[in-house]
Amino acid sequence: MTLPQTPSFRLDGKRAIVTGAGRGIGLAAAAALAQAGAEVTLAARTAQEIEAAATAIGSNAAATVLDVSDIAAVQAFFADRPAFDVLVNNAGTNRPKPMWDVTADDFDAVMGLNVKSAFFVAQACAQRMIAEGQAGSLIHISSQMGHVGGPNRSLYCASKWAMEGMSKSFALDLAPYGIRSNTIAPTFIETPLTKPFFEDEAFKASVLAKIKLGRIGKVEDLMGAIVFLASNASALMTGTSVVIDGGWTVD
Repeated sequence: MTLPQTPSFRLDGKRAIVTGAGRGIGLAAAAALAQAGAEVTLAARTAQEIEAAATAIGSNAAATVLDVSDIAAVQAFFADRPAFDVLVNNAGTNRPKPMWDVTADDFDAVMGLNVKSAFFVAQACAQRMIAEGQAGSLIHISSQMGHVGGPNRSLYCASKWAMEGMSKSFALDLAPYGIRSNTIAPTFIETPLTKPFFEDEAFKASVLAKIKLGRIGKVEDLMGAIVFLASNASALMTGTSVVIDGGWTVD
């Protein structure tokens, strides 16, 4: 009897890039990919932060300063390098407030980074992959708020629902080239960006009331999914979302 073999979760020999990689989910993604054997480029605007992160990860990590809101710089960055096998499209922001208080500046900041920048990072990465005949995986860090609504999150929800839609369409466009596109949609994860919110006990209690497993997420909760989507273990997955929400979206 010949038994089927589990596809490898290893990423040895693969080249990966993570945007917004200096801390939080981006740093965890870079560490996860490197621990699985990939050569990882950490990209962010702040040199000191990502250089320290790359040093902590080790010899298979490198830092590059890149402002993903600068589309010309993004295009030049990908054009000047061999194609990556894996993209973690992570850079993002949030300005939580009631919809009646959202300003045009808020809209441009959130939609500009979460949608426009994410779109053109994915485009530039995919263009290089197509040009070199390189199959691979695009992983976009979305949110449970790309699947539901939430109070004071109208703008953030708009950006993440947009990300979910564009990833599905990316999957259709890129499938003939062997390039997959999926999202990871976490619940509230404690990071340097979100930690101050949890100092408000009423807000923390409202979050925990929605997370059925009874705790706020940690970046470690996402690392396995990142490796899974980057590896051959998910070779038939594209155009979908891995929802890691502790049960938030169940009801």
